[in-house]
Amino acid sequence: MNDSVNPEGAASPADHDGGGSPVLWLAPLLIAVAVIALAWGAIAAANRSPSGSVAVPPTTTSAPGGGSTTPPGDGGGGDGEAAARGEEIYKGTCVACHGPDAKGIPGLGKDLTNSEFIQGLTDDELIAFIKVGRPADDPENTTGVAMPPKGGNPSLSDQDIADVVAFLRTLQ
Repeated sequence: MNDSVNPEGAASPADHDGGGSPVLWLAPLLIAVAVIALAWGAIAAANRSPSGSVAVPPTTTSAPGGGSTTPPGDGGGGDGEAAARGEEIYKGTCVACHGPDAKGIPGLGKDLTNSEFIQGLTDDELIAFIKVGRPADDPENTTGVAMPPKGGNPSLSDQDIADVVAFLRTLQ
């Protein structure tokens, strides 16, 4: 009888290692396929963004000497409870691309520690940016990888994003 044809649907001898257990290469393969599917979905979602990218105009305020400044947020993290909530949200949403230490993952996400981009935006501007993300083909995208709206987590509320911003301010 031919071992490669098994009409009963049972595993053939080629599907098992010498000890009779299933071949262990299947689990890593399925995980890799799932990761690729998630990444592809995030990129597709970012490319469906209604506005493509967000234009963030600088906000100016009068400085004591009559000049103007661009407020970068409070720089100190503001509300400690909000920053703590934001850190937990970061760990669940942002860590995949920006890393557990927020120093970025090469080829995926930028370093968020001591970031001129973050420092140059007000909290409201940074919240607006996170809400819409940045497509891969945006001229200001330096990684070539899309940042999906809300970091790929559509369930994030405005308050969740504000808490993440509070956490990001603690890294500056």
